[in-house]
Amino acid sequence: MPDEARPSARARRITRPKPDLSVLEARIGHSFADPSLLARAVTHVSKAAGRAGSYQRLEFLGDRVLGLAIADRLYAAFPQADEGDLSRRLAGLVRRETCAAVATAWDVGPHLVLGQGEVLGGGRRNQTILADVCEAILGAVYMDAGYGAARALIESAFRPAEPTGAPRGRDAKSALQEWAMGRGLAIPAYDVVERSGPDHAPHFRIAARVEGLEPGVGEGPSKRLAEQDAARTVLAREGIGDGAGPGGDGAGRDAGQGAGERPSEDRT
Repeated sequence: MPDEARPSARARRITRPKPDLSVLEARIGHSFADPSLLARAVTHVSKAAGRAGSYQRLEFLGDRVLGLAIADRLYAAFPQADEGDLSRRLAGLVRRETCAAVATAWDVGPHLVLGQGEVLGGGRRNQTILADVCEAILGAVYMDAGYGAARALIESAFRPAEPTGAPRGRDAKSALQEWAMGRGLAIPAYDVVERSGPDHAPHFRIAARVEGLEPGVGEGPSKRLAEQDAARTVLAREGIGDGAGPGGDGAGRDAGQGAGERPSEDRT
């Protein structure tokens, strides 16, 4: 075939059309007066024309709006809860995994605007990206229609746990540490057993070591999640508390941490 008759590499490349953002608006339950806000909220820095064109600034804003809305809701919903209990509940609702789950429920993945490297690396299912975009969408709604609209969206998508005893609100690492210290044992130690996978999608195996007990091994896409899984392994094996009960998958964080600040994933 003559060269001029051959389709170019660009022509041969199959380009899948992006789903209309109105579909995402319907899932979110908010119709944007300024659609460019939603478009920016789903645009990763790898595809944006400069960082200002990505979701990062909206993510920053949405993180603070989420923290305020959830704190306000918890304060009203649990009038008898002390500061520590409210902080634990807040941590469980604003953590990265919860935000990623909300974004997954909205089916954000197909709408993400990603660079080719992120697409090939599984960016549409990347939990960090999904969590960031969830917050960026909240920031976009806030910018588009104000705090009331953002709070209504948060109230429909982020549901606080029903009142329970304090031990079930603790994350697995905290529960294991309290159990060990209550028996005069050293604080549990966590050692990396294995790290595998590429830099953009690592996988960790970590052993939780408690004096006098066999190590418990856990796995996860970050050190923090693998440590929580390892702690749950020990709790469940030894019959301590409720083992893998609610909040045992990394919901906890230091009570003194800012209301809208998520613990960062350790991917090193």
